[in-house]
Amino acid sequence: MVLEQSKQNVDSKAWMKPFFFIFGGQVFSLLGSSVVQFSLIWWLTEKTGSAAVLTAAMLVGFLPEVVLGPFVGALVDRWNRRRVMILADSLVAVVTVVLIVLVWGGQLTMWPIFAALFLRSLGGVFHFTAMQASISLMVPENELSRVAGINQALRGVVNIVGPLLAAFLMGVLPFWGVLAVDVVTAFLAVLPLLIVAIPSPQSTGAVQSVKSVLADVREGLRYVRQWNGLFLLLVMATLLNFLFMPAFALMPLLVTEHFQGGALQLGWMESMFGAGIVIGGLALGAWGGFKRRIYTTMLGLMGMALGLGLVWGAPAQTLGMALAGMLLTGINMPIVNGPLFAIVQARVEPAMQGRVFSLMASISGAAVPLSMVIAGPTAELIGVRVWFLVAAAGCVLLGIGGALTPAIINLENEQQPRVQTEAAPNVVG
Repeated sequence: MVLEQSKQNVDSKAWMKPFFFIFGGQVFSLLGSSVVQFSLIWWLTEKTGSAAVLTAAMLVGFLPEVVLGPFVGALVDRWNRRRVMILADSLVAVVTVVLIVLVWGGQLTMWPIFAALFLRSLGGVFHFTAMQASISLMVPENELSRVAGINQALRGVVNIVGPLLAAFLMGVLPFWGVLAVDVVTAFLAVLPLLIVAIPSPQSTGAVQSVKSVLADVREGLRYVRQWNGLFLLLVMATLLNFLFMPAFALMPLLVTEHFQGGALQLGWMESMFGAGIVIGGLALGAWGGFKRRIYTTMLGLMGMALGLGLVWGAPAQTLGMALAGMLLTGINMPIVNGPLFAIVQARVEPAMQGRVFSLMASISGAAVPLSMVIAGPTAELIGVRVWFLVAAAGCVLLGIGGALTPAIINLENEQQPRVQTEAAPNVVG
């Protein structure tokens, strides 16, 4: 099967059944991962009570995406993507089984959990990159924004349901039983991948050496850098992460210091944000966005700015105003992100998508630890609320700046850089 034939196949409604069969399995996988992630962090919280340990656990989870992400993308572009997803889900399940055995033997300690968090994150990076890079080969181009919206909505649902389900299961099951949920959901994710074929693009073949992988990474960096619109879009995403994440990391302090609230009020704030993501994702799935997708993203940035501004401007006695702001921010999150994924899937060469997606995640994700280091001392000097104002202003500036930048506005029509790879037979999943 050649790539042209694959593209023809996704132009009819026939694409929907196999795609959503696979997609449904991945939702189960995400839910199981959310349950286990919450459970492991809570175990560390109960056993250590250390902020340093929890911070270290967060950084361990970030490392594969930020440090190894570009190399993962290069490998995904060479390997069969369906097999990558099967192996990634299987790796996560095997790691969980090891943890279950340690729990049975009474030997579970902090260090195996750190190792598990690292390996689970690594499997997640492989899986996310392979899945995102495969969507353009399975979904018609005019449906990409809708699919991205549905994806965002379901991830929002998982973010809401996962922790609640984990808390419930931890109350009725032994710890090993909670972990076993992940093994079951991993099986449900792998099963559709064993049945449905996923087309792969023209590939450069098997990995010959470390040098060849490094060459692929350099080629990915060169590809992004030579495409002005895509490069500027990556810069925008990095800046947005840098401004946005500290505000949310400091939200517990906003609730306790400004609104004089507690865990319940913080839970409401986070739940409203999660509910907003679901609403926004479903709205994008139904609407599909503007014909020129980048305009949808710019509109979403303005909506996020308004939501963050409401949180910043809410008086101490008006938590409801902040809740409305969190809901509005959540609604616009998929409106911003969904079209960006669709643009990359529609415009980037299939043989480069693994590297491009991993580079976007790695570089924009690297801004998060840096912003966290800056956010704490800054909040001590000028207060927590100011970060929400900074994030709101940043969204406005990025939205206006993007709308006035021809390379970004014309990204979907701009000539792509040439992919300099050797021709090789296509690989069918």
